[in-house]
Amino acid sequence: MKTILNEITPLSERDCFYIVDRHKTEFAYPLHQHLEFELNFIEHGNGLRRIVGDSVETIGDYDLVLICGNLVHVWEQAQCTSRDIREITVQFAPDIFPEALMSRRQFASINKMFLKARNGLAFPLSTIMRVYPLLDSLASEQQEFYRVLKIMNILFELSLVDDARVLASNSFAKIEPASDSRRIRRVKEFVEAHYTEPIRLSTAAELASMSPIAFSRFFKRRTGCSFSDYIISLRVGAASRLLVDSMKSIAEICYECGFNNISNFNRMFKKRHGVSPKTFREYYHKTKIIC
Repeated sequence: MKTILNEITPLSERDCFYIVDRHKTEFAYPLHQHLEFELNFIEHGNGLRRIVGDSVETIGDYDLVLICGNLVHVWEQAQCTSRDIREITVQFAPDIFPEALMSRRQFASINKMFLKARNGLAFPLSTIMRVYPLLDSLASEQQEFYRVLKIMNILFELSLVDDARVLASNSFAKIEPASDSRRIRRVKEFVEAHYTEPIRLSTAAELASMSPIAFSRFFKRRTGCSFSDYIISLRVGAASRLLVDSMKSIAEICYECGFNNISNFNRMFKKRHGVSPKTFREYYHKTKIIC
């Protein structure tokens, strides 16, 4: 089984940020991951395929993504025909934002954004256009200190956005979302331990000491999704991981992750990822290389 490239970034221990602004005709870098946080901007990239965790999407002319954590990602040429693709990449080590700083209320929105970006965050076009002048002038800024200020400004502006989209699923990124509700935690722990088995709403409601109707409303209000959608998302995320990390057949993965038939698995997987499990696996396997 081939492994994902573990990239050693050019970021120096003496620097706060690594910035590269380049024009290219194609994307040929393999699927990779690194510990450093990364903000990646693409201009004139219509038709490129972006893979972040188990998220596979075709992007438009502009794309801006923040990845905070060791999450696999790549931009592939796919259907892009542009001969002048601009890519601006900003990488930085997590420790330049120490806990003592992030706990201050002035950094609360940035801290919250970083937590979400463990799954990868894609920003809407309106936000991209708002920070574009800052991105556009980063590499040409002669004073390094002013570059740092511009990047901090960009991160703050991005942290104020309410409609940035989370890309990878929690189960693929291996992230346990925090919850201030003991009832929700109890139910989620149960589901994570038993998602390969049939799970009844009444069982979850009983764990939360609520009626099924009251629990359904409570769960959706606290998590933003229905209980059944949460189970499906967990199963699809686990299946995505097995498609990448194992050579098991799609049928084996289907039943191992709690789906009761192949057609239902294919339908739910395509609804989440936009591609079939077979195509998803092909996207990953053809971009993997030996470390």
